Amino acid sequence: MNAVPPADLTPGEGAGMARWSDAVSAAAIFSVDPAGIGGVRLRTGAGALRDSWFTHLRSFLGPDTPLRRVPGSVDDGRLLGGIDLAATLRAGRPVAEKGLLAQSDGAVLVVPMAERMRPVTAALMSAVIDEGALRIERDGFSLITPARIAVIACDEGIASDELPPPALLDRLAFWIDINDVHWREAELQDAVEETPDAGQIAAARARLASVAVPADLCESLCGACVALGIDSLRVPLMALRVARAAAALDGAALATSGHAALAARLVIAPRARQMPVAPEPEAAAEPQPPEEPPPEGEEPPSEEPPPPEPENDAADEDEADAPNPEGPLAEVVLDAAKAALPADLLAEISRGVARRMAGTVAGRTGVQVRSRLRGRPVGVRRGELRDGARLHVLETLRSAAPWQALRGRVLQPRDAAPGTRQRIEVRKEDFRIVRFAQRTQTTVIFVVDASGSAAMNRLAEAKGAVELFLADCYVRRDQVALIAFRGRQAETLLPPTRSLARARRCLAGVPGGGGTPVAAGLRMAAAVADSVRRRGDVPLLVLLTDGKANVALDGTGGRERAGQDALAMARLVRAMAVRALLVDFSQRVQPEAQRLAQELGARYLPLPRADAGMVDRAVRAARLDVR
Repeated sequence: MNAVPPADLTPGEGAGMARWSDAVSAAAIFSVDPAGIGGVRLRTGAGALRDSWFTHLRSFLGPDTPLRRVPGSVDDGRLLGGIDLAATLRAGRPVAEKGLLAQSDGAVLVVPMAERMRPVTAALMSAVIDEGALRIERDGFSLITPARIAVIACDEGIASDELPPPALLDRLAFWIDINDVHWREAELQDAVEETPDAGQIAAARARLASVAVPADLCESLCGACVALGIDSLRVPLMALRVARAAAALDGAALATSGHAALAARLVIAPRARQMPVAPEPEAAAEPQPPEEPPPEGEEPPSEEPPPPEPENDAADEDEADAPNPEGPLAEVVLDAAKAALPADLLAEISRGVARRMAGTVAGRTGVQVRSRLRGRPVGVRRGELRDGARLHVLETLRSAAPWQALRGRVLQPRDAAPGTRQRIEVRKEDFRIVRFAQRTQTTVIFVVDASGSAAMNRLAEAKGAVELFLADCYVRRDQVALIAFRGRQAETLLPPTRSLARARRCLAGVPGGGGTPVAAGLRMAAAVADSVRRRGDVPLLVLLTDGKANVALDGTGGRERAGQDALAMARLVRAMAVRALLVDFSQRVQPEAQRLAQELGARYLPLPRADAGMVDRAVRAARLDVR
């Protein structure tokens, strides 16, 4: 199933048709062995193109494999199941209720907006994909039910770092990105390409178990993963299953190099993290010195003929048929994976920049912390009704229901009016409290050296970097504080705020010149960080200085005492466990700034030729490390 673009299309349109062809091929191969392949990560927004891909998938799967929609925000009780409260109260014994995972045995789960899926939900789905069964031990009972599922994770993220949880991504064989494919390209490709029907898919499923895979094919897939820097052991296994499914779909009894190349293009290439290392050329043989003639009167040593080789035709045939992982098959598989890499990814990898496969989701600020009273409900726990805790009535009744027979359930009294309901005995240990979680904000505290030495080392670039970062914080709803130190003291020019206009006015009024009271700046930064943390937010300290302190805490001059005070305040900030970044704007790397960063526990970033954009990118990377 390869794309053959018409001649009247531009190269860009032809590339889009090829990507759509790979997406449809992945859907067909996935339909042959959904539970074995694991699933598909479909990166595209909602629209006609995604609907067209799901139309292909439904036609491939047929009526025997249903698609079930599961929201990424589903709670654990609905996903796993638990006590059926009504049935338990009627029967007087625990009656289990199946959750979505147990009800979806043999189905394909479709998760929209998978980039917002909770890590707990991803972990539960990943465990079921690995075992093919669901193990439940909750609410006083234990249950093991078959649950052979596959997952289609619809990734609608806009930013490159907005990804589904990595635990789930590692178990999805196909990573399909059709964001740049136009619907016209998809229609043209569907018109020129024949796709298998449900009958062909069913026949491929029937012959899948009998498809053999040569050993050299397995070694070539593993070699391609190693060459492209993929360290997950699941990837070559998934590529092997894809090669077998592709062979079964072609009606072959043996997987060939073409099937392995297709698996490398669809499974291995999207996960590449480095360029393959070219083999080193063989070193030329060193010239041997000419042999000296023997002395007169001595005969030259006789050259003994080499021993005759044993005549063993069978051994020669075995050696010729032995697989060679370094031979043409390994090159074919690796070349297929390299050809599927996009041009921008090749440029990124060639520069040695590691790809960010998982991380903080764009648009989310701070870190998630537990709370008893505010935030988003994230489950229940056993607890007591005090300090404003909220009782989860339904879960409390579920925990009490299985024990009613042992507690001597109180039935209707004799003198009770007709229709009076029976009572349920609820004890203190049955109370279930709602757990909440809220996401904190990140407050970036810029501490700017506005002294004379910093003014010579481009204080304007520091102001520009702060202003660039302010715009990004405004979008992400983070807060920014600004502290400037010069002369004999430090001053908080901007308390933590989101106001972009106010921050710009404060930046415009920052003067330059005077002494360098680094200790005073760090002391004020520690006070601001403490107030930020008391509010429940996460502080990040960004210090822009050359580290050449010459004003002590008491305002007196002297480099030695000023340096000691600066190091002491740096150790105080480090004891507060505040993450920090020190940007050195000096023309040369300054040992004072390196020592200050070491005592501060900060990342030292020398940027002698930096502009505002470079500093802005460095601060953004530091902020991602905080979350």
